[in-house]
Amino acid sequence: MRSFKRIITLSLFFLLAGCAQTESKAESTDRLKVVATTTMLTDLVNEIGGDAVEVEGLMGPGIDPHGYQPTPSDVMKLSNADIVAYNGLNLEGKLGDVFENLMEQDKTLFVLEEALPETQLIQEEGNSTASDPHIWFSVANWQLAAEYITNELSKHDPDNKSVFEANNEQYQEALVELDTYIKERVASLPEAQRYLVTAHDAFGYFGAEYGFEVVGLQGINTQTEAGTGDVSALADFIAANEIKAVFVESSVPTKTIESLKDAVQNKGWEVTIGGELFSDALGDPSQDAETYIKMYRYNIDTIIDALK
Repeated sequence: MRSFKRIITLSLFFLLAGCAQTESKAESTDRLKVVATTTMLTDLVNEIGGDAVEVEGLMGPGIDPHGYQPTPSDVMKLSNADIVAYNGLNLEGKLGDVFENLMEQDKTLFVLEEALPETQLIQEEGNSTASDPHIWFSVANWQLAAEYITNELSKHDPDNKSVFEANNEQYQEALVELDTYIKERVASLPEAQRYLVTAHDAFGYFGAEYGFEVVGLQGINTQTEAGTGDVSALADFIAANEIKAVFVESSVPTKTIESLKDAVQNKGWEVTIGGELFSDALGDPSQDAETYIKMYRYNIDTIIDALK
């Protein structure tokens, strides 16, 4: 019954939004209006679209996309957009009904998971049908994502194709520089110390690309709960491998990592909280992590400095 009511409610929102969209067309600019769900994706569309595209983000800094509940104003924004861009792979799990309604309206959707071949995806442990949605922590994946956004924007605005391609070329160069920087920082840390322990399993792509063993207290979805057995087992792992630091995340409550730190101490090993990492959302300008590239540089510096 709740699901039925939700569908009816969403349908009414979309009907009202459609009316508003019709009324506002005369006032709209010639630029494509794109609404992107996550902060990472908003930044990516901004980088490629530049001044030729009007981009609005649905979620702000520090917002967890796994548990994000759309508001009526969100539905209005999405319905009024020319294009809606989202990550997919069930990252924005609570927006599923909204995306289905948008598809029924023939809304143009950019789905980032379509940028990647299945061979580039990491499967969730114990679930062969679910893939890790945190694809942005592979710089190689993000390069493919930039190509995808470039191609899709060019299809829908061919007059600005050269602009999108030039922006992509510049961005690809910046991503190569980022990859080089990450590798240089990783090389400064002995292989035996390359363990990354975080609140949830968001950094699998980072680990695969740069040679870290990554362990999250929760699974790939922050909506799962870590039990006392999970905390105890991970505490044993940290003590056995003499891991110096564990990390909290900007979009995940800190209490589980604080409990883990206490559990490790009870095992006879001192572990520090090495700092806050940005996982499912970018930071704001005051944190110098408001773009994908700044976020990644901040994260890698925090990780390496704490584990040395």
